Amino acid sequence: MRVVLSTYGSRGDVQPLAGLAVKLRELGAQVRVCAPPDEEFAQRLAAVGVEMVPVGDSVRGLVNGRPPAPGDFPRRVAALVAGFHEAVAAAAEPGGAVVATGFFPAVAGAQAAAEAVDARFVYVALQPTMLPSPHHRPFEFPSQPYRPELTGNRELWEDNVRTMNALFREQVNAHRASVGLPTVDNVRDHVFTDRPWLATDRVLGPWPQPAEREVVQTGAWLLADESPLPAELSAFLDAGEPPVYVGFGSMPLSGAPDAARVAVEAARAHGRRVVLARGWAELAPADGGDDCFAVGEVNQQALFPRVAAVVHHGGAGTTTAAALAGTPQVVVPQIVDQPYWAGRVAELGMGVAHEGAVPTVGSLSAALGQALTPEVGARAAAVAGEIRTDGAELAAKLLLG
Repeated sequence: MRVVLSTYGSRGDVQPLAGLAVKLRELGAQVRVCAPPDEEFAQRLAAVGVEMVPVGDSVRGLVNGRPPAPGDFPRRVAALVAGFHEAVAAAAEPGGAVVATGFFPAVAGAQAAAEAVDARFVYVALQPTMLPSPHHRPFEFPSQPYRPELTGNRELWEDNVRTMNALFREQVNAHRASVGLPTVDNVRDHVFTDRPWLATDRVLGPWPQPAEREVVQTGAWLLADESPLPAELSAFLDAGEPPVYVGFGSMPLSGAPDAARVAVEAARAHGRRVVLARGWAELAPADGGDDCFAVGEVNQQALFPRVAAVVHHGGAGTTTAAALAGTPQVVVPQIVDQPYWAGRVAELGMGVAHEGAVPTVGSLSAALGQALTPEVGARAAAVAGEIRTDGAELAAKLLLG
């Protein structure tokens, strides 16, 4: 059976598909992944023996480049719908399966391809807040604010249909008509389907009940990493007390250009050394102090158990990796689902949600002070024991069964 996995997003969107791909291949499936053409994504998939089909523009280029003009949005949506339809349709087979996540137009293109090829389609959310629920609000697009008189979650999700139609329906329906598929009135619910999957851990990112929508929660799709830590990093870790890890993943942090200096000074205020992950913000030490070590791509599964705290942006992958390590977290959320994960870290008592996206030395030092207490450390260790690691295996069996 051939399975096509599709996404358009950052590492947090690609890595879970890599984890699922590994389990699918172990069960005998043929797997291809349609993803952005960024070199780091291709390398990550090649490392686990999965073929990648590049689609669209580089996500890192879009994130770090000049913001696109608002008037260019419809063209970009149409291009993603068409591009992912073409790539997925070429890779899929009748009776096979297509699993899609990421930016909505790419998912819509993958869904249309599955429909045209007569393959099973599964939409998967990588965080609960992507799916309609009376227990949380929908994400608000800056260009489509919700009416101020709407305050209840159900009302906001009903208005979200209008939002999604305004942003995407014209381009999605134009493409569907061009390939001989019927147009749809409610583009959101058609693409999300009436039985979406949720790839989050039931402790970290639960699907609260009661809920009107049937959701299949598989658990998080984790990719085992057995790569060793660089020798220089291991030597740094061995040379003193556990440092604080600071990394913001795929976030450019354009609103916080001195985030590296702030983080290092906040850690020093507690007598802590720092491991600074460069990420897409290109974080770098502000001075030549020997208490700070900068790293690029690194095995978080090996590193996080050896640090005193993890300061990060609140991506689902980093949140889960730190939780599995039993290491206290300080989450400085930036966009979309990151405030949700920051809230969950705080609610579970395994860390601190920083207020606001731009930390100061004072605010980050205060958050670190709370995270480094014995009570938070004990709670983080307890939560680690409750997290399951078989989500990708379960999803693969459901898909092939």
